[in-house]
Amino acid sequence: MSELRFRLLNEFQRSFPLVREPFAELGRRVGVAPEAVMEALEALQAEGAVSRIGAVFRPGAVGTGALAAMAVPLGRLHDVAEQVGRHSEVNHNYEREHAFNLWFVATAPDAGRLSAVLAQIGDETGLKVMALPLIEEYHIDLGFDLAGGETPGRGENGGLIQAAALSASDRCLIGALQDGLPIVARPYLAVGECCAMSEAEVIERLAAWQESGIVRRFGVVVRHLELGYRANAMVVWDVPNELAGEFGARLANEADVNLCYRRARHLPHWPYNLYAMIHGKERALVSRRIETISSELGLDAFAREILFSRRRFKQTGARYVKQPESVHGCA
Repeated sequence: MSELRFRLLNEFQRSFPLVREPFAELGRRVGVAPEAVMEALEALQAEGAVSRIGAVFRPGAVGTGALAAMAVPLGRLHDVAEQVGRHSEVNHNYEREHAFNLWFVATAPDAGRLSAVLAQIGDETGLKVMALPLIEEYHIDLGFDLAGGETPGRGENGGLIQAAALSASDRCLIGALQDGLPIVARPYLAVGECCAMSEAEVIERLAAWQESGIVRRFGVVVRHLELGYRANAMVVWDVPNELAGEFGARLANEADVNLCYRRARHLPHWPYNLYAMIHGKERALVSRRIETISSELGLDAFAREILFSRRRFKQTGARYVKQPESVHGCA
């Protein structure tokens, strides 16, 4: 990987410049022309290493969502995964090592629409969908320090999820950003044209959302598999609800834990409520890290399962609102 590509991937996953010409600002920081920055980012997107450049919204702040799982007969897994992935509300869709072998995340503007999508998936596939809504987050950040250091932002956000009050222009802007910023000289101007907002208004709104925590981070969103993170495990524990917050906060501060939150149980089939996601490049190292964390934090006292990912069927940005019809034309 060239130095330019590495720096664009590693240094700008958050705090992306909120200025009129952000790619020119990136070029100034890394010592190349704006055109070289845009060309490199376009290539990284085309190759799949970059999902998009834009906002990662705090779950629950601008819509609703749920992790869902299905027990799919192995002979049907690929076809069912394709059926699930055709829904625009589904943004992540993975096979995991478990009887519940298909796991996906669905988001929607409200609970009614989310329930309708999950019900439709169940009707289409003839299989039961186990919905596991998020109750409390402790750490959610799929940023990766490719140099092997600690990703910033750990422990900054957490707690109970509260929805933000959004105006019509807010929702339009969220929709326009769902596929990421267009890679043009003045992307905020292009995005604003979709929602009858000025360039300055777009920049100000994004800055305010970051300040308030509605936007968890704003920058280059990488795709971990393409960067070599192929040993990825979801660890779940059955912890008394009254202790989940204490253990969740401690888990959130552990290096290598990218996601940590509490979800609703789904009894009698799924008693687990505390989740941690660890991404790594070698399965043995991830397994050892899980054992160390579980032992040191006292989580060995509770029932646990480890679900390694097998296949990725879909990974896109979340769809919280309807996409503006003109977003591609005006951007």
